Order: sequence, then C-alpha cells, then structure tokens
Amino acid sequence: MIPLFFLVTLCLGVVSAIPMPNPSLDAEWHEWKTRHGKTYSMHEEGQKRAVWEDNRKVIELHNEDYAKGVHDFSMEMNAFGDLTNTEFRELMTGFQSMGSEEMDVFQEPLLGDVPKFVDWRNHGYVTPVKNQGQCGACWAFSAVGSLEGQMFRKTGRLVPLSEQNLVDCSWSYGNSGCDGGLMEYAFQYVKDNRGLDARATYAYEARNGPCRYDPKNSAANVTGFVRIPVSEAALMNAVATVGPVSVGIDSHHYSFRFYSGGMYYEPRCSSSDLDHAVLVVGYGEESDGKKYWLVKNSWGTGWGMNGYIKMARDRNNNCGIVTHAVYPTV
Repeated sequence: MIPLFFLVTLCLGVVSAIPMPNPSLDAEWHEWKTRHGKTYSMHEEGQKRAVWEDNRKVIELHNEDYAKGVHDFSMEMNAFGDLTNTEFRELMTGFQSMGSEEMDVFQEPLLGDVPKFVDWRNHGYVTPVKNQGQCGACWAFSAVGSLEGQMFRKTGRLVPLSEQNLVDCSWSYGNSGCDGGLMEYAFQYVKDNRGLDARATYAYEARNGPCRYDPKNSAANVTGFVRIPVSEAALMNAVATVGPVSVGIDSHHYSFRFYSGGMYYEPRCSSSDLDHAVLVVGYGEESDGKKYWLVKNSWGTGWGMNGYIKMARDRNNNCGIVTHAVYPTV
C-alpha cells in the first residue's frame, strides 16, 4: 500500500529575476486577464506575466507537435496560466493516499462481456461539472460524484450533494478540508453521520468553515465502500455494472493542467504518485482503436472538454487511474 501522506505542498517557488515581458503579447495578456478576472499588485504583475509567458510557450510547443501528429491531444491557455506548477498543485489538487484500512474489495460479476461503450451521463447518473476553486477539495468532489451516482441508482433521483459538508465536517476522519483528503474518509464520515446534506442547502464556499450539517437537509447515505483491484479490466467492469467510480490520478504535468481535447496520454505520468481525485463516468474506444476513460474533473467547464477529459485506457495504468479506485455502497 502507498504510505499515508499529503501530496499538496506549501512550498512556493521564488522568482529571483523577472525577465522583460514580450511586448508583442501585451494585447493577449490583457485580454486573458480580463477574461479570467485577474488583477495584480504592481509587484505581482511582472512575476505573473513571466509565468504566463512560460506556460504559453509550453502550450505553443506542444500544439506544434500535436499538429505534426506527435500527440493525440491538444492544449490551450486557461485560467491557470499565471500559476507555477508548485502553486497549481497546492491550490487545485488535494488527493491524499491512505494506509491499509480494511474495506470491501470489488468482485467482478460473472456477466460475460461488458459493453464496449459506457457513458453514465446519458442515463441520469451525473450532475453538471462543478468547480472546486482554489481549494484542494478534489477528494470531496470525487466522493460526492460517485455518491450522487449511487443514490440515483437507488432512488431514481439525481440530487447534487454538498462538497462543503465534507470539507467542513470530516476532519476527524483524516481529511483536511482545502488542504487535502481522501474519498474513503468522506464515505466513512457519511456512513457514521447517517447523512450528507444537499448542495442546495449547504452551498460550496471553496474554503474551510465550521460544520453546519443539518439532518433535515440530508439527501444521501452510505452503508460502506468498495475498493477496486489495480486492474483496468476490473475498473471497466465496475464502471459498466455499478456506475461512476472515484479515482486518484497523477495530474501534476503541464499537459494535464492545460489539456483542451483529444486522447490524453502522458508518458511521464506516475502510476503511484497520485495528487488529484476525479470521477470516471464511462469509457469507450475511438475509430482508430485507441481506448479511453471518460473522466469528469472539478475545475469548471472552462477546462478540457467542457470539464471532461478522455484519458488513455489499457496503456499500462497511465497516470495511475486504476491505482486507487473506490465507490460507495448505499
């Protein structure tokens, strides 16, 4: 098992010498700041501009190779363009690995072949894409996503659930709010608490706050949770037969942060150093035979394909997508 530790650092890079900005990019820089509501102090402006220009160059070089067929996915500038990689991991990830706590292990049903294509969005299991903001609560969004799906499976009603309830109230289970957490700890909290509030009555705030759970507003419950073996076949079987599944991944590469579309494969990805939690809502295969996982992120609809990404499937557990997969039982 991976030892218990947080994969969110508090170490910010220090820029000792800020290069002069490229004047040909002035209009693009100001348009980007306006579009994303960015304002800086006089001291910050130069530093943020330099980071933005560096990130822009990474994207430009990648897309040049994409146009030549070197890559199967494209990148684009987005709201994260002024963040260093260290700052980005601190603010926008938050997956925490765990020890050897006991839990049920997924048993693949003897149902023969599973469907070649699955997309639970088409069957009412998946709420609209949400945005965690600058709060490392990806674990709460992933947990809520799989729980929303299981509650729909049980009741036939899709009710958006409260990530903020988990951020504020599950600290004693091992989670740390905006500083990271784990889906299993969230499920255990809901099980012991005998409920989780709806998002409509416990709104997301993207910051830590006091616990305000109200049992009158509970919209979900949990009876336990199931860990899926480290196998792409097992995850495929679980997604096909159970519904959306919470997973941890390695997301710290520029290619993931600025992903815009296509089949994501990152050869430098780790299958064990996981830092972000997302939700697998389906899988499929392109016309050229390349297989993918359909993944819902929690960085808003302005990221990726309206908040989603197609991650390479059956390519040696790329980015660790099957290393840590779990879903709740209700």
